[in-house]
Amino acid sequence: MKNKKEAVVVFSGGQDSTTCLLWAMKEYEKVYAVSFDYNQRHILELQCAKEICDYFKVEHVVLDMSLLNQLASNSLTRRDIEVDKDAPDEGTPNSFVEGRNMVFLTFVAIYAKTKGITDIITGVSQSDFSGYPDCRDVFIKSLNTTLNLAMDYDFDIITPLMWIDKEETWEMADKLGGYDVIRDMTLTCYNGIKGDGCGDCPSCKLRKKGLDAYLSRR
Repeated sequence: MKNKKEAVVVFSGGQDSTTCLLWAMKEYEKVYAVSFDYNQRHILELQCAKEICDYFKVEHVVLDMSLLNQLASNSLTRRDIEVDKDAPDEGTPNSFVEGRNMVFLTFVAIYAKTKGITDIITGVSQSDFSGYPDCRDVFIKSLNTTLNLAMDYDFDIITPLMWIDKEETWEMADKLGGYDVIRDMTLTCYNGIKGDGCGDCPSCKLRKKGLDAYLSRR
């Protein structure tokens, strides 16, 4: 029996997925958070994810995706590859993990179906997507259709942040009562520094730009 009162959040412990977790907790009676261990460069993100789930008393599951690390060589999976400070003029940044969102959403869908849950929440955004093709709305819609056909099931991949930028994401988190959690407990930094991060990588720059814009009118 399908359950529309529960949802599964794809959860990294970063700003966007934590904002989505806050959103889901307001919308559903019960929320599950699923994180992935793919031997990522900064395993601290899994610790952050656990701390946040413990804080909110959300059931948290970590799935082993180590094969992804073997296949995807980039600055988020290899310590000897320095993170790009700026987006390249052409192509994707070296922080792009090939196929990550496709793989993660597919396994989250399998997990959701075992629980009779249709709603999957993910924090991808086309407004601030840093050139990652798997954050685009057209990809999410395509994968949603594919998963429905593959498992003969009516999944609904929900993207609360798809059409908003980082300034609006900060505002959403604040209105949901999670500003301090986002500011202090999340890990967004590509160099693995919790909270406000290193301030120098593309992710930190995007986060700070949005925060400064939001605080200027808060």
